[in-house]
Amino acid sequence: MDIEITGGRIFYTFPFEIPILGKFQITETLVVSWLVMLLITGLCIWLTHDLKVEKISRRQAVAELLVETANKFVIGNMGEKFSYMIPFVAALFATSVVSNLISLVGLRSPTADLSTEAAWAVVVFTMITAQKIKTNGFGGYMKGFTTPIPIMTPFNILSEIATPISMACRHFGNILSGVVINGLIYAALALASSKLFGLIPGIVGDVLSKIPFLDVGIPAIMSVYFDWFSGIMQAFIFCMLTVMYIANAAEE
Repeated sequence: MDIEITGGRIFYTFPFEIPILGKFQITETLVVSWLVMLLITGLCIWLTHDLKVEKISRRQAVAELLVETANKFVIGNMGEKFSYMIPFVAALFATSVVSNLISLVGLRSPTADLSTEAAWAVVVFTMITAQKIKTNGFGGYMKGFTTPIPIMTPFNILSEIATPISMACRHFGNILSGVVINGLIYAALALASSKLFGLIPGIVGDVLSKIPFLDVGIPAIMSVYFDWFSGIMQAFIFCMLTVMYIANAAEE
């Protein structure tokens, strides 16, 4: 049985080119990413509809719990002065979680494409750099590359560049590995099912060997880790790194 692991499909390529960037394409990653944003937006509208001060509904209780959790996470790790970061971190976590788990409904996860995590990492890196410049001034930020001695400047520059690269590749690698391993498990179980039931003689064996019975049950158990646990954990780690990097930049 052949196993093929490919990237996101390209649905349409525009006939014109964008300077530097090249041709603009409508890819599966782009479409599913917009679907994720629509799902999150719709969920937020539903959760915050018809809010009350007294006799709140279960829906409002869930909304308040989510807001309180985001507040505690950001303020607990960054301090009260960074309360303005709460919407950004909450949106980043929600987008990452939904993107990771959307593969459960048969869609290709946008986070299985490095360009998704790279875009997030560039945004976070820009915020880290802005915070460093705000704290130390532009001159102090540039001088930081020469500490503790000027000869360390190239290594300090590489360390700065490595921050967004490591954040993007860590998240991408874990999600993609889950996609690949799940694909291998499905293929292996389908082949085992075909060989096992193929041992039954006659037309019964021919019919049963074409039905992947072993694909029922075992992949679902594996999905608990590769999709649910790993997906949520990677979103948490990415957000934790975001708040810690920005908080550390304010203290340098």
